[in-house]
Order: sequence, then C-alpha cells, then structure tokens
Amino acid sequence: MSSAPSVSPEVPQPDEEQRLRELGYRPVLARRMGGFGNFAISFSVISILSGCMTLYGFGMGAGGPAVMLWGWAGVGLFVLCVGLALAEVTSAYPTSGALYYMADRLGGRRWGWYTGWLNLLGLLGAIAGIDYGAALFAGAFANLQWGFEPTPGKTMLIFVGILLLHAVLNLFGVRLVSVLNSISVWWHLAGVGVIVGALWTVPDSHRSPSFVFTEFVNDTGWHNPVYVAAIGLLLAQYTFSGYDASAHLSEETSNASVSAARGIVRAIWVSWIAGFVLLAGLTFAIQDYDATRASATGVPPAQILLDGLGTDGASALLVVVIVAQLFCGNAEVAAASRMVFAFSRDKALPGSALWRKVSARTQTPVAAVWLSVVVAGVLALPSLYSATAYGAVTAINVIGITPAYAIPVFLRLRAGSRFQPGPWSLGRWSRPIGWTAVVWVACVTVLFCLPQSSPVTVDTMNYASVALAVVLLLATVWWFVARRSYGTPTTAAYSDREQAELAEGIV
Repeated sequence: MSSAPSVSPEVPQPDEEQRLRELGYRPVLARRMGGFGNFAISFSVISILSGCMTLYGFGMGAGGPAVMLWGWAGVGLFVLCVGLALAEVTSAYPTSGALYYMADRLGGRRWGWYTGWLNLLGLLGAIAGIDYGAALFAGAFANLQWGFEPTPGKTMLIFVGILLLHAVLNLFGVRLVSVLNSISVWWHLAGVGVIVGALWTVPDSHRSPSFVFTEFVNDTGWHNPVYVAAIGLLLAQYTFSGYDASAHLSEETSNASVSAARGIVRAIWVSWIAGFVLLAGLTFAIQDYDATRASATGVPPAQILLDGLGTDGASALLVVVIVAQLFCGNAEVAAASRMVFAFSRDKALPGSALWRKVSARTQTPVAAVWLSVVVAGVLALPSLYSATAYGAVTAINVIGITPAYAIPVFLRLRAGSRFQPGPWSLGRWSRPIGWTAVVWVACVTVLFCLPQSSPVTVDTMNYASVALAVVLLLATVWWFVARRSYGTPTTAAYSDREQAELAEGIV
C-alpha cells in the first residue's frame, strides 16, 4: 500500500467506456473533456470570487477578520480531507450519478436514494445562490456606474437573465463548457492577483497585521465567542462546496478514474491557497469597518474596492468578480444537469423519461439543463419579498450537498475490504482521512442548522434545518411512489432496447 495519494504505475490505465459498461451503463455522453477541464469545472464551481465575495459581509459580523482568515485556513484543511476521501471513491465509481451511485453500490438502494436527493437539492440550491449572488454584484456595479437602484424586482430580472445565459451555453455541448471552465481557472487566479495587487499598492493606508489576524467582531447578538466563531465558518464552508462537479462530469472525461479524482483534490487545494490570499487582501484594505458593512451598494467588498481604488477602479474590478461568478454559475448548471440526467436514468425523478433525454447532435441532456435552471429560479423567487430568502437558498445548498459528500465515504469505510479501490487510492491513509472527513461533515451539518442571529425571528431564523427537513420529507414521500422503478443497474438494469434508445437520444 502506498503512503500517499497516488496512481500505481503497475495498474494500467482503464478503458473508461468499458468500465462504464461494467458499472451498468451504456455510454451516451460525449467524452470530450480532459484532465485540466475536469479540474477546472470543480475549481470554477468552488469559485473563491463568488463565495468569498458574496458572504464577506456575513463574515464581517460573525467573528470578523480573525474568524474569516483562520476559519478559512482550518476549514480548508478539513475540506481537503473530505475531498481526498471522496476522490478515492470517485476513482472506483466514475459515473455521472457520482455520490448517489457510490452510496447505492456501497450501502444499498435507500442510501443511494437519500444521498441522491440531498445532492440534487444542494446542486440546484447552488445554482440559485451563485447566480443570484452574481445578480447582486451586477446591481452593485450598475449602482456605481449609473446610480442604478438594485431593488429586489430588478435584481430578480438580472438573475433570470443570467439563468437563461447559462442554460443556452450548456446546450452547446460539453466541449464549450470545458473551454469556458479552462478560461475560468486563469480568470480566477489572475483576478485574485489583480484585486489583491491593486488593494495593496493603491490605497494610502492599510490595516495592521494584528487587526487582520486577531480582530474579533461580534454583531450576531450571541454572547458566546466560541459559538460566534463556529457560525462564522459558514463563509469558508459555503465556498468550499461543489467540487463533486468533477465526479458528475466523469462520463465526459478522458481517463476519468484518475482525472476526476485528481480534479476534486486539485480544485480544493488551489482554491484554499488563492482564497486565503483574496480574503487577506480585502481585509488589509478596509478603510472604515462599519461603513463598509453598511455600504449603499449592498455588497461590502464593493465598498472596499470603492474606498481603496475610487469609482473607476472599483467598477473595473467588480467586472472581474462578476465574470468569475458567471463562470461559476455556468459550471454549476453543467454539474447539476448531469445529476438530473443520471438520477432520471435510474428513474428516481418525476418525469424521468423526459429528463434523461440526450441530444443526438450535441450529446447533452437538454431537458435536464432546462429543469436545473427553472428549479433554481423557483428557489430564488422568495427573494422578491424577503432579504432573508437568499440566506435560505444558501442554506439549501450547504445543508443538502455537505452531508451528501460524507455518505459515500462513510459507506466505503464501513465496507472495509469489500471496497475495491480504483487506480487513484489513498493507500494506508484511507481510513484516518476518511474518518476525519466523516466527523467534520457531521459537525458542520449540525453547526449550520443552528441560529446565526439573536433574537431569533422570522427574518433572522436559519432556515437550514427547515430545508433539511423538507428535503428528507420529499425524498421519503417520493420513495413510496418510485421505489419499484428506481434503481442503479444492479437492482433495475435497463433492457437493451432502453439502452439503445438512450444512446440515440430518443429517451
């Protein structure tokens, strides 16, 4: 056994199409994505220029600079453990179904069913959260440039336009998605460099290192600093999500048994380093802490840019952030639509026969793309009436997708020697890293159901627990309707005719 994650030189590279058939599926998607493209989609979905910037204002009040910086460092380490453990299972089961397929194979149909619903709702909530965040930043940009008033109605119109853009881009096929994600990697890294460089060189004054790394700010209403610091970890944990995108695109990736596993891990550690640099750069450049939090733009990072660089400089860098967020949302639509396609292929969704259709021309699940953006749009509709609703959408994403990461890892640990690793393996580190991942996810799942503000009212309530209850209730109700038809090929293998129709794009 190796002592570190590696690909054994003695193991020949697998025939991925043959491996997919062995797992029970006939290849119907175009395998046109390389290893870099697979890494790029998870890196784009994590999107430090989306998560860090969107929730920066939350972090300013829930622990302040100290929690944002040290929380990012600590959460990143634990998330890397989750990613390493998940990558190992992904190498063994490289399918579009990803998490739920792994859980089904390792634990049985019900494990797969509930994992799938948690993963799906998390992915759809992520689209809503990412694209609505992009709409907020677009409104802030328009406010700086033209005095545009970003009302909820106008923000919603921008949001719908972004959803339509992402749907159209995804309909052109996975090759375009891969190209855009590859551009996204360099856009994010260069964007962080430009933002931090400008904020370091242009402003006349900066905060001291002691402020950036030790200043604790508590505006939550809670008095226990440990509790406040714990809920302040949401900024980092929310940002470090979506790296299962590499697994969902595995049926469209060359040498997926290795490339998808590597894509998950690389996306996390690159984001970990770049995100820390971004958060530090923003925090050093804060001119007036209270005024930044109460910014008329509605987006505290925009105020930091405005105070440090002036209107023109702030506007230019907001464009960099907005484009990065658009890349992020586009990648998330790709990942979510593949999950819809795979879950429908195994007959788990209402109307599965429609959602599993694949275009014969582009080999893209067209109906699944449209369903993904429509549901994301519906999830964000309450934002028209309540500012709290955006936080609820974020909660749907975090509370759905985070537990889904740990379930396949837990089942792999429980399986012991029954689990047959793929060509990318953790070796003797598998169990300690795996148990660290499971315990961390269990802790943060409880943590993110706790109230974040005091007193707890309708406007300040943390709706994550409600979201989790609703998802589990819906999954349970639908289980009794679809349990006879649902199943991966182990329990509900397709007939040759169904497989042929899938390949031709008829079903």
